[in-house]
Amino acid sequence: MITTSQLEEIIESQNSIIKGKNTGTKRELFDKITEVEGFASIITGIRRCGKSTLMLQILDGQDSNSLFLNFEDIRLSGFEIADFNTLLAIIEKRGFTKLFFDEIQLIENWELMVRTCLDKNLQVNITGSNAAMLSVELGTKLTGRHLSAELFPFSFTEFLKFTKKEQNLASFEEYLKSGGFPDYVKTGNGQVLRHLLDDILARDIAVRYAVRDINSLRQLCVYMISNIGKPFSATKIKGMFGLNAPSTILEYLSYFEKSYIFQYLPKFSYSLKVQIRNPKKVYAIDLGLFTENSVSFSEESGRRLENAVYLFLRTQTKEIYYFQEKKECDFVVFINGKLDKLIQVCYMLDAHNLQRETEGLLEAMNFFGLEVGFLLTYSQTDEFVIGGKKILVLPVWTYVVGN
Repeated sequence: MITTSQLEEIIESQNSIIKGKNTGTKRELFDKITEVEGFASIITGIRRCGKSTLMLQILDGQDSNSLFLNFEDIRLSGFEIADFNTLLAIIEKRGFTKLFFDEIQLIENWELMVRTCLDKNLQVNITGSNAAMLSVELGTKLTGRHLSAELFPFSFTEFLKFTKKEQNLASFEEYLKSGGFPDYVKTGNGQVLRHLLDDILARDIAVRYAVRDINSLRQLCVYMISNIGKPFSATKIKGMFGLNAPSTILEYLSYFEKSYIFQYLPKFSYSLKVQIRNPKKVYAIDLGLFTENSVSFSEESGRRLENAVYLFLRTQTKEIYYFQEKKECDFVVFINGKLDKLIQVCYMLDAHNLQRETEGLLEAMNFFGLEVGFLLTYSQTDEFVIGGKKILVLPVWTYVVGN
């Protein structure tokens, strides 16, 4: 139990720290977040990607009726459901009408508190680092009363603003290696991302899901991050790292996704059963994580580039697939259920790979009946017309800024 005086002291302490704090580069997601009366505004994303800063950016300029409370504060480690009544009493006593709860999912039954606040016509903004936990609890207790948004590490455009670098190939090359975690971009210290990954595995996965074999969990994570852009299946992984049960492997893979370490890309099919049955491709949520935690012995420039394209597309839509029939096309992109574009990614086009790369894209274009497709490269620009189909060749670093 936390007393009223203790909780008031914590609130005063936290709010005095954030008052006048420089919230830095405004995130692109800022303008997409809307506050609607009667709805909780939810921001989810991987640890240390900037959710708290984004929340402070939203809070900046708000009137004195706003309350900020970060539940990762060690002084709130004993916070219980009964303490919500104490918090509610403080909220009512001090006339707070807008509530900003950071990492609230750490508190058991937090959704009951949010529901109560909404019933009292309070505006609630919350952040959390676990996609599945939030979605399950929101679905059961806040059905139809929440608006969710996902925050990723810096995009290339945000990276340029944060570092004050010019938009050019050199800065894009730097982004492909550093990724977009603010602390890593600022310091260049690899321990930042190595410790981050360990922290997620230990706190967000092992503790939360009672995983005992943390060593196998880590080994599987390193294996996956070393194989970005490649297809995988539980069957192929079976027997590696002492993991002999496909069900355990699938559980671990789902934990990685829930904590936002990885994103999984299904093969396109009009049949959901076929999608589930086929191998998925894995992409890291950030290229800096790949740089600092992969055991790959090469730069893997092509797979870095493909991962960068995936991350750009993922901020626009969740409806992304890869296409594979006789040939393969990297990305089939739908927006609101409607086919939007087809994209092939190739680090460098030359006489040896031109036919292979264009054939995969052309097969997908014919399959979907599209007249124009995109072939994104590291630095090349070109245009092909093959069989009446137009293929636009563009550098990734210009494409992700101009679209």
